[in-house]
Amino acid sequence: MARDIDAFCEWYEEEIENVGGIDLQVLGIGGDGHIAFNEPGSSLGSRTRLKTLTQETIDDNARFFKDPEDVPRYAITMGVGTIVEARTCILLANGNKKAHTVAQAIEGPVTSMVTASALQLHPDAIFILDEDAAEQLKLYEYYKWIYENKPE
Repeated sequence: MARDIDAFCEWYEEEIENVGGIDLQVLGIGGDGHIAFNEPGSSLGSRTRLKTLTQETIDDNARFFKDPEDVPRYAITMGVGTIVEARTCILLANGNKKAHTVAQAIEGPVTSMVTASALQLHPDAIFILDEDAAEQLKLYEYYKWIYENKPE
């Protein structure tokens, strides 16, 4: 609803800086691996900006609207670069519909095609997954062992 989108995005970034940054960033993951509305192909260094949504994202969000014509085609989103500056990032995912994407984000290459993969480079990124969302992780048993044997 911002009248001047560029000015709003600049203001938003300044406000984050003015409060000393983001302590905790809580994220979901889109079916194509996006975080926030950083669709595939988004720059991993991107800042808060207007982003055109993919048809997949539009379709995924249609359930929140009575009329499909009301589903936004654009969104103002924090950029990947803004997100990964948070001191801690937590990504939540559940269900086997997210399993392939979660595996790409955690074990695949860091790529703008799966913007959640940028969290691999974060010093304090935590993925909280149910077993269904974790089912395609090649190192699932290893991750489970680490979790069960973590030092107190």
